[in-house]
Amino acid sequence: MLIRIVRMTFKHEAVAAFLENFNANKKSIRNSPGCHHLELWQDENDKNIFLTHSHWESEEKLNQYRDSELFKSVWTFTKALFSEKPQAFSSKKLEEVEN
Repeated sequence: MLIRIVRMTFKHEAVAAFLENFNANKKSIRNSPGCHHLELWQDENDKNIFLTHSHWESEEKLNQYRDSELFKSVWTFTKALFSEKPQAFSSKKLEEVEN
């Protein structure tokens, strides 16, 4: 399982457009082959910063999504709204600590 975090900082005036586009595409993204989980987070202190948190079956499945027309369309729209370069992290869970 690959965990993908993407941190995006938007222009203040672009936040509503980003949210509208995310909401229009979130089900399609989540239903992409190999995607097992998708969340959108917002920074507690800076409302222009959002993060996507997704789980992918493998790096290959993530790359297949990144090569899709859906990704190209969503990302082309989204990147025009940034005020800073996005940061992306791919990780795997090593351990989950229970109570």
